[in-house]
Amino acid sequence: MQKNSPISVILVSSGSRGNKLLFRYPFLKVSENTSSTTTKQRSPYVLSSMNDVTDDQDGDSRFSDIILATILATKSDMCGKKFELKIDNVRFIGHPTLLQPPHTIQVSKSDPSPKREMPTMILFSVVFALRANAEPSVISCMHTLSRRVAVALQHEERRCQYLTREAKLMLAVQDEVTAAAETDGTPQSPFRHILPKCKLARDLKEAYDSLCTTGVVRLHINSWLEVSFCLPHKIHHVGGKHIPPEALEHSLKAIRPYHALLLLDSEKALLAELPIDCSPALVRLIKICSATKNLQQLAQDADLALLQVFQIAAHLVYWGKAIIVYPLCENNVYMLSPHANIFCIWKPLLNDLRGIFAQPASGVLPGVSLFLCCRVVAQAQLIQMVVWMLQRRLLIQLHTYVCLLVPLSEEQAGPCDEELAVVGRTAARSLSTPAALSFGSPTSSDDMTLTSPSMDNSSAELLPGADSPLSKRMTETLLASLAEHERQAILSVPAAQNPEDLRMFARLLHYFRGHHHLEEIMYNENMRRSQLKTLFDKFHSVLVVTNHEDPIISLFQSPPE
Repeated sequence: MQKNSPISVILVSSGSRGNKLLFRYPFLKVSENTSSTTTKQRSPYVLSSMNDVTDDQDGDSRFSDIILATILATKSDMCGKKFELKIDNVRFIGHPTLLQPPHTIQVSKSDPSPKREMPTMILFSVVFALRANAEPSVISCMHTLSRRVAVALQHEERRCQYLTREAKLMLAVQDEVTAAAETDGTPQSPFRHILPKCKLARDLKEAYDSLCTTGVVRLHINSWLEVSFCLPHKIHHVGGKHIPPEALEHSLKAIRPYHALLLLDSEKALLAELPIDCSPALVRLIKICSATKNLQQLAQDADLALLQVFQIAAHLVYWGKAIIVYPLCENNVYMLSPHANIFCIWKPLLNDLRGIFAQPASGVLPGVSLFLCCRVVAQAQLIQMVVWMLQRRLLIQLHTYVCLLVPLSEEQAGPCDEELAVVGRTAARSLSTPAALSFGSPTSSDDMTLTSPSMDNSSAELLPGADSPLSKRMTETLLASLAEHERQAILSVPAAQNPEDLRMFARLLHYFRGHHHLEEIMYNENMRRSQLKTLFDKFHSVLVVTNHEDPIISLFQSPPE
């Protein structure tokens, strides 16, 4: 986590007074001890002490203000582009920005109308110093933040010359501190004196502190323009492990309409954090969001397009305000997360639980008392408890997967070794379920037949009657993709004598490779859970049912390996 934090934030400018370092935070540690170190004659052959090494470990303190101003204040040709410079173990990331295009700076001498004072600053850049081994995604995020701050400052400069005023104030304080240091001989950091006098300096300090702690930056440049930024490396972590942004992005791209959005905070708290000019669709979705509704139902209730609901859900997940789960229903199966250290964090969790629910779960063992309490409370409160545990990553949901597994005879074992290896790898992912817990819901999941917005994945309406010759030929065509021993084993099942059952089995055959869980099949084929369970029972001799996590949402429930 430390390598994802910036070393410092630096504001540099270039103009009529040359290249200037206007502000840097944190302050240089060695500047206050300069007087004591300069009075001592240090031999060039003396080895550096450990304190010297640790102070320069990050590499930021080795650069003086003049050197940083020279190397970070770029030429005008580089403005509007990403700036990246690596020196030893320090990487500087910024976005140099022109204050005004050249044609707007020119003023006609013959024009008698009053003109604003000519700006003395040509360009500026907000630069973040990172460790050289920072992840590429961290570098990209820091450049994004630098660009957003630069755009806001550029806008305020054109509107009311905000940056020019702040820069003049910073330079004036630097001149005062330098003059005072020459008089009394005690050098001090000018940036320490700039901080209480300059609003822009305080904003940069706030941005640095937020990046090092929470990862969420909320600034109001000139108390007017809001700049919001999220560093996902600081926000997304499960079980003490960091979730890579690439894995998060891949998971968000794979969410489906049958998934649900689980808010990690109360509705009131989330609405209070939203900016004044936020999207009304975002407010509407937060108000109706429920862990028992899938994304398709949320789109219908909020009167929004499904694609817009997906975008809002991804936005909330990216900012760490929600996670993706499967809707709570009576057939859901959960187990205690192996990464949840209940006995170490039980006291704060219990206090939190007592503050939320009327009936505290105390008495016997923590985990046992919690689940015994769940048996006697009402279903609505039971759902609230499950939501509470999912928000704290205490539970993992298990889904049902089906694999086609046909036993081989000795003479048939050779040609199908590869297929058995695939099924074996799939079955090995299954988790034991004796300790799994089933939680109820007022809504029966068997009634939650999801209607797919597109029937491209469903062939239910394309197949004719089971007794027609066309239906038989289509069934034979679907079964033709199987090996001969698999086809013979399926046809020998008593349920295969029923054309309707055989047709349904053949239609769902491509789902029986352990890659699609029960709820996904229900959504894609527009079927009820009871229909699938009955089919599995009829063909149980050639099917293996396993239970494990959904790889799409497992990222939000267990740490990545």
